[in-house]
Order: sequence, then C-alpha cells, then structure tokens
Amino acid sequence: MASKTQPDILRQSGLSVTESRKKILELFLASNGALAHSDIEKNTAAAFDRVTVYRTLQTFVEKGIIHQIPTTDNSVLYALCKHNCEQGHHHDDHVHFICSTCDKTICLDDVTVPEVKLPINFSKAQAAMVVTGVCGDCK
Repeated sequence: MASKTQPDILRQSGLSVTESRKKILELFLASNGALAHSDIEKNTAAAFDRVTVYRTLQTFVEKGIIHQIPTTDNSVLYALCKHNCEQGHHHDDHVHFICSTCDKTICLDDVTVPEVKLPINFSKAQAAMVVTGVCGDCK
C-alpha cells in the first residue's frame, strides 16, 4: 500500500479525497510504526480539530486502511494495513510488539496470532496479540 499515493488509496476505498484525509494518511505512510490519536492530533492541530481527526481514524478503520492495536494501558494505537484489508474485513492478524524502553509499537507482519479454538456458536471478528520487550534499536 505504501507505493500508492494518498488520493489513490482514498479513491480505491470509496472515499472522497479531502485535505484532512490526505494529511492523516500521509502521517501513516511516513511512519514505520503505530501512531496514537494524540500523535496525529499534534501533527495536524493547526489544520484540523479533534473531531475531524477522530472521524477520519474511524472511517479509515472501517474501510480497512488502518487497523487498531490494543495497548497494555487500554488505549488504542493505529497502524497502516498492509495486507489488502477492505471494509469489514481486516487481514492483520499479526503480533504487535511494544518496546518497553522507547515505547514504539511495531507490527510484526511475519508473526501471526495463533489460531484460537472457540466454543461452538462463537465466531471470531478479529484477533490481537501484543508482546512487550526491548526492540532491536534499544537492545
């Protein structure tokens, strides 16, 4: 997805191309890790209000452009989807690593979440797994 431009990604997802969507998507394309809502607000505060940022993030999650990452403190981070996710169908069942030294969150795309056998009449919508430790840069 990183080789496409912001307007291409937005149009492919059926979204109109607005300045707020382009700017927020640009932040994700430039990042090699996950972003918190507050990080996005800091980088767009002069141009967009908090509600616009929130709605844009929700729309991007719904359309399969970004995915949510749970954290140890029950907040949420966001990262760019890399596996052809689409509306209502995320394919980002990979492990997320949080460095306890630098606090960076990294998608481990090649490490998948183990399959969980659910009881009868249960259906999985999404699986998330977070591993904490020290990243290679901090080691």
